[in-house]
Amino acid sequence: MYLYHQGKHTRQAHVGIPEDLIEEEHGRQGFFGPVSHIYRNKPPLAWKNIEGNLKPRLFNFLEAEPPDMTDPEGGRVKLLYNNDIAVHVSRCTSSMPYYFRNADGDEVIFVHEGHGEIETDYGVLPYERGDYIYMPRATAYRIHCATGANFFLIMESFTEITPPTREMKGLIGEHALYDKSAATLPKLPEAYNPRKGQEHIIKIKRDDELTSVYYDFNPLNAVGWKGDLYPWKINVRDIRPIMSHRAHLPPPAHTSFVTQNAVICTFLPRPLEEDPEALRIPFFHSNCDYDEVIFYHDGDFFSRDNIDAGMVTLHPYGLQHGPHPKALKNMDKLERTNETAVMIDTYNGLKMTPAAAALENPDYWKSWMAYTEE
Repeated sequence: MYLYHQGKHTRQAHVGIPEDLIEEEHGRQGFFGPVSHIYRNKPPLAWKNIEGNLKPRLFNFLEAEPPDMTDPEGGRVKLLYNNDIAVHVSRCTSSMPYYFRNADGDEVIFVHEGHGEIETDYGVLPYERGDYIYMPRATAYRIHCATGANFFLIMESFTEITPPTREMKGLIGEHALYDKSAATLPKLPEAYNPRKGQEHIIKIKRDDELTSVYYDFNPLNAVGWKGDLYPWKINVRDIRPIMSHRAHLPPPAHTSFVTQNAVICTFLPRPLEEDPEALRIPFFHSNCDYDEVIFYHDGDFFSRDNIDAGMVTLHPYGLQHGPHPKALKNMDKLERTNETAVMIDTYNGLKMTPAAAALENPDYWKSWMAYTEE
């Protein structure tokens, strides 16, 4: 299709929007596909009421109590899912007494709280707050907690998870976002702990069911390895956000991992746009193909009101979303963001488990009604 336009519009998206108008981005394929901008005289979120299941949702994941929080033999709890990806929380308070192998998919484990080390087939990998840990499908591992409080956001993909490719990075180059040399790999110990006198169990998850395999020796007994498939980690402090001083960039600029039908992005502290005509907050958008999940890790989440660390928002496709009224009003008062958050965009709609429904603030959608009072 060719570019057309009618009526009032700007020459550049997200720049020079008249004060009496709202710009809404209507796009496909999670900001990678065809896109148009609609200029409205009222915000699309100034709704009076919503009847039906399609509404913005807010969860407090810090209230989740997965089985491993009280029982070392327990496991994680699944909160959001579809046929491509599942989002879990683990809050283990002591080291796992067994080894775990996920035969269903790759995992990216985000460390919201705690530190310790993970014993894997490939060696030992330390973990700390702010780490993304990539665990390939069918890798056996065991978490050793050095602190009594740990919180892991586990993103499980049923297809391979990779860093953004050179083609995706395009003009910004291979070393943008994060340099692969900043990754930390497991280190083989001189010998794995034999844990003499203890039973060795690997619990294997396949088709969401567990099979236990028993050994009379530590099954993590590698003395070497080679290849290009292995666990690794990167901390958020080693991720370099892409910045533009003249126009607000869409979420793909902050992509950290990709998988089939989903992307994982990281929002980090950065200077805001300097151009006096540039929009300085996330723009109103109707993301036609992707549900948007954001896990708020640390800082001041300037585009949302009354959001604390550990909370999660879910904005489904089909319904517009954007900044809260307070953020829109105060965007010119800030010079930089001070937030760290993990965003998961999924091509197929996400479902809630009963455990997630119990964590929901059912009135979150009403917080956008402040637009109707202006």
